[in-house]
Amino acid sequence: MAYKTLVAASTKPLVLSILSHGKSYGYQIIKHVEQLSNGELEWTDAMLYPVLHRMEKDGLISSEWIVLDNGRKRKYYTITAKGKEEREAAKSQWNNVNTALNRLWDGNLTLDLG
Repeated sequence: MAYKTLVAASTKPLVLSILSHGKSYGYQIIKHVEQLSNGELEWTDAMLYPVLHRMEKDGLISSEWIVLDNGRKRKYYTITAKGKEEREAAKSQWNNVNTALNRLWDGNLTLDLG
């Protein structure tokens, strides 16, 4: 199970990255995250929907209601141009952190501590 702070920090980049592959709805996003993380990230509706609403308010994603064949309505989310820019910035930052941690953990770095 991932640390809460890591889950919180990764939520927006994960949502934007999932939506960069096509529109999706909340439950499907939760299932994608669960699958991508091999079950390590367990998101709930109560955690995800406030994030989606905030991201929509910030112009990173848009939404539309679609009526399904059974007559039910489902809200689908799509990444916007601003969201794509945000995803690229987040990708760069996460890659930088990942590179630094891997260098430390793999022992491929000698630090001058004194």
